[in-house]
Amino acid sequence: MKPVTIIGMGLSPEDLTEKHKKIIQEADVLMGGERHLSFFENTPAQKKKITKDLRGAINFIQSHIKQKAIVVLASGDPLFFGVGATIIDALGPDQVRVLPNISSIAAAFSRIKEPWSQAKVISLHGRDSEPELLNALKTHKRVAVFTDPKRNPAWLAGLLISKKAGDVTMGVFERHGEPEEKIGWYKLAEAAVLTFSEPNVVIFKGVKKRGKKAQTAHLGMAGELFDHDGGLITKSETRAVTLAKLNLRSHHVLWDLGAGSGSIAIEASVFVSKGKIFAVEKNPKRIEQIKTNIKRFGVTNIKVIQSVMPEGLQDLPEPDRIFIGGGGRQLARIVTVAVSLIKPEGVIVINAVLLDNLEAAQKTLQNVGFSTEVIQIQIQRSKVMPWSLRFEAQNPVWIISGKK
Repeated sequence: MKPVTIIGMGLSPEDLTEKHKKIIQEADVLMGGERHLSFFENTPAQKKKITKDLRGAINFIQSHIKQKAIVVLASGDPLFFGVGATIIDALGPDQVRVLPNISSIAAAFSRIKEPWSQAKVISLHGRDSEPELLNALKTHKRVAVFTDPKRNPAWLAGLLISKKAGDVTMGVFERHGEPEEKIGWYKLAEAAVLTFSEPNVVIFKGVKKRGKKAQTAHLGMAGELFDHDGGLITKSETRAVTLAKLNLRSHHVLWDLGAGSGSIAIEASVFVSKGKIFAVEKNPKRIEQIKTNIKRFGVTNIKVIQSVMPEGLQDLPEPDRIFIGGGGRQLARIVTVAVSLIKPEGVIVINAVLLDNLEAAQKTLQNVGFSTEVIQIQIQRSKVMPWSLRFEAQNPVWIISGKK
């Protein structure tokens, strides 16, 4: 049984070596996108088009790998946001051979004669990577983007205009390696109304923010940095322990229920760089405070929702993590609905300052089969006296953690 060979096409068949061409000619089955297969119409191999149904392509490979020599044609470098990783994950590395080639991102930077070792590269091809893109534009001088027909350059420009991204120069590189290749530089307003040829990639340069520079969110921010009602905010030390119990990952979807001023959601954004955070709050005044704080810290992946919980939770994307900082007398009902919607292996963390809510949270989680842990924290802060310090106790908080 021969391993499946994945060949990177580079920008066009002109980038293929003699070794590549020999392997393609000797293949029993040639797989790839319609554009790639069109270059090899006279090749005797059976042609199998790869569509959006990657699972179907994998099933085909698995059912024919013992009898056929299979070659998969991929764009650019198959392991650089390409199909290579998907095939390796499905078949195992011992069943796959990868022959890389130049990627379209490398080619784009070569066209403008600039190094790209420090550039941030993001793929929007079939991915919901908008939060990662918006964060990258704040932290990198060069951001390169793999587009797709839906998330195309015009769509990208419209997104950045809607998010007030600032003065961004946008380079669009169309149909690399073909006679119709085109490179153009545009302001966002220009690109938003144009139509670009497929395939294409985009490079953003020279990001300049307008207005007051946003503060940078970090772990353990002082309460004074947030717009909030006096005293009605999760204290920084409690926030730190709560976020530790949530055990967040960059790709997670987090629900912050009873978000208050949004301090947990905003601090969680430090860890959830590629995912999405939903801050749900019923109080209109606090909704405005959350929005103010989001703008103050320049966070781009928090969606604010005004709702009386648990109504509307079923309409949100399935969460990896849930934090509940409010709920009052409806806490047990809110917890019951929330945990019914969480992903397998999901984690919920609930902060309580009332004994009744502590009992309601723990019993509700145990009744639905969650393993639970309860800790109590009580912070004492130093207070300056005339010739020394004393400690002033804060209200105790119970932190209830549950795992599905």
